Amino acid sequence: MEQSQEREDLTLVTRKPCFGLPTACPTCLPIYIYLKLARFPFLLDFNSSYPDSDQIPYVELGTYVAYNNENGGVIARLKEDGIVDLDSEYQSIPDWITTKAMINSWLADALMYELWLGTEGSSARKIYFSDLAWPIGKVLLQLQIQKVKQQLGINKDNIERKEKEIYRRANIAYGALSSRLTEHYFLFENSPSSVDADLLAHVLITLQVLPETSVLRSKLLNHDNLVRYAEKHKVDLIEDGPSSSVPQFHSNPSSATPRRGPPNWKSKPKTKPKREKTKEEKTFRKRAKYFLAAQLFAVVLFLSVMGGSDSSEVELDDEEDLSIE
Repeated sequence: MEQSQEREDLTLVTRKPCFGLPTACPTCLPIYIYLKLARFPFLLDFNSSYPDSDQIPYVELGTYVAYNNENGGVIARLKEDGIVDLDSEYQSIPDWITTKAMINSWLADALMYELWLGTEGSSARKIYFSDLAWPIGKVLLQLQIQKVKQQLGINKDNIERKEKEIYRRANIAYGALSSRLTEHYFLFENSPSSVDADLLAHVLITLQVLPETSVLRSKLLNHDNLVRYAEKHKVDLIEDGPSSSVPQFHSNPSSATPRRGPPNWKSKPKTKPKREKTKEEKTFRKRAKYFLAAQLFAVVLFLSVMGGSDSSEVELDDEEDLSIE
């Protein structure tokens, strides 16, 4: 992709910051870290309007837009379109491929389980639904819990066996990654790749989002070098100073060193000229209208169920209770 002489800023749109992270969304944070590892200048913006949209995160660069649910995700699009690629030297290395697959399957499944089921959804609620009205957030949370259970193949008959298997695989993955990393600064060839972005995001979310009672968190803490690895990179990539727990993000196009953004950091640091909406953006907005209608229907459904039942729980599926025993 050719860039004009007058460089435009790439904007990364994610879910909101919380838990001391620029975004605590497991899908968004790896992209943020990837761009930081690449020293690629970008602006950070947030979208809290459609918390269950699979198009978030996405990036914008002029008329270019790459959504999370298209062509392998945002990082894959950025690499394929020649915008930023940290993986060109590694994609044919078997160890790199298997390591990336392990992080994005075994560890991703374990973190998904903990966020939505292991903690009864309390952490996920804050990440995704805390800006919504309580009835809407409650219903969407329960729907997502059901979706996660289906994705992980969990039902009321096999939950204990599935849980043991999820934690067993996570423990194996941590051991393998710990042995791979030793005391190096990066996982491969002492230079960053998307594997580092994936692992750093996982470790930071596990340490900062999950409660102290978390089984996954306790297994991670058994590997001191993985914790030190995340802490070292957190200082370089996320923290803006010793007194800042949630920094202001706005990368400077003329320098590889990030600087503080404006005080109103939930807004874009500068106004962009209006441009004609792409086909993808029109589709995104059209889906957003359906989402708002679904929210209204969810509130009506929730209130009708609450009004007609003596139970304090919402049962959205007659065959399976959404709550985790």
